[in-house]
Amino acid sequence: MNRGEIYLNGEAIHSLKAYQAARAGIQLVPEDRRIIGGLTVEENLELSQVAEPRGWEIERIYDHFPRLGERRNQDAITMSGGEQQMLAVARALARDVKLLFLDEPYEGLAPVIVQEIEKILLEVKKLGITTIIVEQNAVAALQLADKALILDMGQIAFRGTAQQVLDDQELRHEYLAI
Repeated sequence: MNRGEIYLNGEAIHSLKAYQAARAGIQLVPEDRRIIGGLTVEENLELSQVAEPRGWEIERIYDHFPRLGERRNQDAITMSGGEQQMLAVARALARDVKLLFLDEPYEGLAPVIVQEIEKILLEVKKLGITTIIVEQNAVAALQLADKALILDMGQIAFRGTAQQVLDDQELRHEYLAI
């Protein structure tokens, strides 16, 4: 299946252009992070706040991502993969985000960096921001999630709570190889 409909707060969003989705509060943290080389960390964040509506202030971002604050004047493309991932998440939060999509947020990251990203995502969850995570590291994603959807060959194989998946050894083995 390669079509469908997506609604946010009862409004259709599946046909929005990228700029319309951003204005509606839909943000994507892509797998490849899309950090803008030649710009510092702070310039990457400022660029996210050029258009309204704005989200977190830059100092608030630095409070939650102290590593980024330490590197605010560094060319963003020269940071480690984990630091770039933090910046990608921070850029999304610099907008007025209502729905956050994360595509493979833990890919290639050291466990200590994964833990830092998880702390931020828990904070995002506490703020009530709906987050959709597509992730190969299923256990890490499930520990953050309320709901889980497992796809097998493009078809929904399971829909339920994250806790159901964590508790069901057969389900984990069959679909998640854990």
